[in-house]
Amino acid sequence: MRVALISTPFVAVPPPLYGGTELVVHELAEGLIASGHEVTVFATGDSRTSAELECLYSRAQWPPETLADLNHVSWAMRRVVEHGSFDVIHAHSAVALACARLSSGTPLVYTLHHTRDEQLSAFYQHFTDAHFIAISEDQRRREIALDDVTVIHHGIDPNKYECRLRPAGDYVCFVGRFAQVKGAHTAIDAAARAGISICIAGEAHPPDRAWAANALAGRLSQPHVRYLGSIGLEEKALLLRDARALLAPIDWNEPFGLVLIEAMMAGCPVVAYARGSVPELVEDGVTGFIAASFDHLVDLIRPGGAADDFNRARCRARAVERFSRSRMVCEHIELYERVISAHAASDETHMMIA
Repeated sequence: MRVALISTPFVAVPPPLYGGTELVVHELAEGLIASGHEVTVFATGDSRTSAELECLYSRAQWPPETLADLNHVSWAMRRVVEHGSFDVIHAHSAVALACARLSSGTPLVYTLHHTRDEQLSAFYQHFTDAHFIAISEDQRRREIALDDVTVIHHGIDPNKYECRLRPAGDYVCFVGRFAQVKGAHTAIDAAARAGISICIAGEAHPPDRAWAANALAGRLSQPHVRYLGSIGLEEKALLLRDARALLAPIDWNEPFGLVLIEAMMAGCPVVAYARGSVPELVEDGVTGFIAASFDHLVDLIRPGGAADDFNRARCRARAVERFSRSRMVCEHIELYERVISAHAASDETHMMIA
C-alpha cells in the first residue's frame, strides 16, 4: 500500500520539543514502513523520517498561521496528484478536506486532533463522504454526528521509554502547555500542599502568555518547584521514569493527551481529573489515579499516599498492551484497507451506471 501522510507545516516530524500531532505522524510513518508499506510524509524540511520526505517549507512555520497551513496542504495535495500512485491520503489538517475536491479522487482520511470547535464542526458538515478518525470515544461523542468516523487511540514506541520498579526521584512532575486548562498552576499548588517537590516542563504559546505571566511566573519561582523549560523526548522519558507521578489536573475536555500514555510507558502513574478522555485512558489503580477533587489529588501524591504503592511494572505492561505503536498502526491499516475497498466499489458502481 502507498500512503501519503500530510502533516502540519508548524512543527517538524518528529517534534524536537512540543508537538503532539507531529509525534503521531512520526510514529505512524515509522510503523507503516516497518509493516512493509510505502510512505511519503509531507512535512517541513527539518523533519527526520524513514519515509520519503517532501517539503514546501524548509523549516517549521511557528507559530501556527492559517495561510501557511493552506499553502502547505494545497501544495501537498498537488504533489499527490502529480505522483498519481497513492492508494490513500491521510491528512492531519482540516484544510485537506476542501483541497481534496480538486484532487484525482484518491480516498482521504482525516484525523481530528482538536476539542469541539463550532467553526470546524460547521465546516465538517460539508464533507459527508469523508473518512474521519477520532482519537478518543469522548472526542467522537462531543463532535457533531459524522457519517464515517472511527475511533483510534494514539500509540507510541514502547522502546523509547524505560520503566523502573521504583522511581529514582522524590518529585512529581507536570509536562505540557502553559495554558489555564492544562493545570500547571494547580499541579504546583497540589505539590506544595502535599509537601513534595515538582518538576515543571513546558512553555506558554502566544495565546496563553498573558495568563502564564500572571498565574505561573510567581509559582515557578517557589522553592519546591524546578522549572525545566520545554523539553524533548529523551529528557522527558528520563523525567517520567524517575518521577513519583505525572500530574494532569486538566480543566477542559482534552481529546487525548499524549503525555499521559508516555508516562504510563515509563511506569509512572498518571494522577488526573476526570475530564475529556481521561476516564477512557487512565485505568484507576492500574495506570494511574483519577482524582475527584483537589484535596483527593493531594492525598494521592503525598508521601505515604497511593502513588507510593503503585505497581509500575503492571502499568508499563498495560500501556504496551493498549497504547503501543504496533496496535495503532494495525488499526490504521485496517481502516485504510476498508476505505480503499469502499472507494473502489463506489467507482465500479459509477462506471456501471454510466
